[in-house]
Amino acid sequence: MSKPSSSGLFEGIVPSVTLISLAAVLAVALIAALYAAQFDTALAEARRAVTPFLESYYIVLVSTILIFVVWLGVGRYKNVRLGGDDEVPEFSTFSWITMLFAAGMGVGLIFWSVAEPISHLQGNPFVQDDGGRYPADVAMRLTFFHWGLHGWALFSFVAIVIGYFGFRYKLPLTMRSALYPLLGRRIFGPAGDLMDVFTVVATIFGVVTTVGLGVQQLNAGLNSLFGIAVSGPVQLALSFAIMAVATTALLAGLDQGLRLLSALNFWLSVALVAIFLSLGPTTFLLALAVQTTGDYLQNLVFQSFWTAANEPGNWHGEWTVFYWGWWMAWAPFVGLFVARISRGRKLREFVMGVLLAPVIISFVWLAVLGGTGVYLEQTAGAGIAEVMQVNVAAAFYHTVAALDPGLIGVATAILVTVLIAIYLITSASAGVLVVNTLLAFGGEQHKRRHLIVWGLIIAGLTAALLVAGGVDTLQNAVIMAALPFSVGLIAMMIGLVWALEEEIYGPRKGQRSVLPTEPWTQTEA
Repeated sequence: MSKPSSSGLFEGIVPSVTLISLAAVLAVALIAALYAAQFDTALAEARRAVTPFLESYYIVLVSTILIFVVWLGVGRYKNVRLGGDDEVPEFSTFSWITMLFAAGMGVGLIFWSVAEPISHLQGNPFVQDDGGRYPADVAMRLTFFHWGLHGWALFSFVAIVIGYFGFRYKLPLTMRSALYPLLGRRIFGPAGDLMDVFTVVATIFGVVTTVGLGVQQLNAGLNSLFGIAVSGPVQLALSFAIMAVATTALLAGLDQGLRLLSALNFWLSVALVAIFLSLGPTTFLLALAVQTTGDYLQNLVFQSFWTAANEPGNWHGEWTVFYWGWWMAWAPFVGLFVARISRGRKLREFVMGVLLAPVIISFVWLAVLGGTGVYLEQTAGAGIAEVMQVNVAAAFYHTVAALDPGLIGVATAILVTVLIAIYLITSASAGVLVVNTLLAFGGEQHKRRHLIVWGLIIAGLTAALLVAGGVDTLQNAVIMAALPFSVGLIAMMIGLVWALEEEIYGPRKGQRSVLPTEPWTQTEA
């Protein structure tokens, strides 16, 4: 039976899962570092080979998960709690929402808030379908789609699975527990190990992609503010510096301050939105938020199942397939964190909160910041698209400079840089913590050496992929890493439905009267 070692080098973690995960990640890092050009080419070719399949597979899978999660929130099991029947939520609703936002989006939302709508403005497969009259509307709608309900459905689903089996069945807080209804105690053998390996590898690449994008944007900010060159060596230094700070914070026990950092991130983000609203075309931006939300909802079903069957280019593979793969890889990390902060909540309030609150916040963010970039590009010829041809990560800072070239613009650029740094540190810290939690069978006590090792590994892999090819390589890597984990998601859906069917109803359907049978505890191993 696989279980954490009680002594030695692997004390507190599962040796088999750790060794296989370590070998897989180190192999990728070494090949990317030593054979950068060849690795980049091979990864791009692999992605090209599987993209036609993923354009249908990822689309159907993620849309199915969205429908499934909505059903959990409004269907017969909506009153089932993530925990015992009498448990109450640990955090207030406001603290819960701020932590949801900080965990789920963060750096990625800053990186793409301007860059994505400007990219879609330059061309996408849907402009002609709309008569070619309103390319900006389509660009904003597509951006909303990629940052909307689908991504948070993945996060919600994984969090529900972890929380349900962990807090109700008393199983380990890892992905293998979702297979308990299908495999029984065999989840503590090779099948469960394999599931956890897929999860750990996908999580690492999800974290690496986010950190890599953030490091590139942080480099662009330092270049804008202090003239520091945008270069590989600078980004390598930033990668290791961020991971050093993040790991040091964990070693010092500062992970308990995540709630405070999340609140700080939230309020700094509010301040940034307020600055853009006050300096930019306020009425236009508010109208754009309402209009694009309506456009998104009107086209949600069509866009959810659009598979690019007649698309002559590769827009679908470059954008939607990438995002769905990124969200899948990021889902174990966010899911474990969201499950931990959501203990005691019913599925009804969980789904409503996790699906709606962060999406609404993200839509406001995208409408204000991305809308400002589109407005400046179309009405003032800001040249954001030209800047992106050289460095995509510089789009946000160029927009800030175009919005106000004076002291306010400089102050705003500093605010953005601080925000990116905090998001990077919190995401990296949580990423290291989650990887160690997965390796420790959901345990919360981690050895210092394990935190240091995985902090170094994530930093090294980030640096290796940045050297190999930057944004494109990060995108290719995360899509390929998410593929094996996606199979696990299907098994998790089956297992969760099977387990929910065992619920014993109380006065109302979906309301438990007793806990599930056969609870498993660590002592029984």
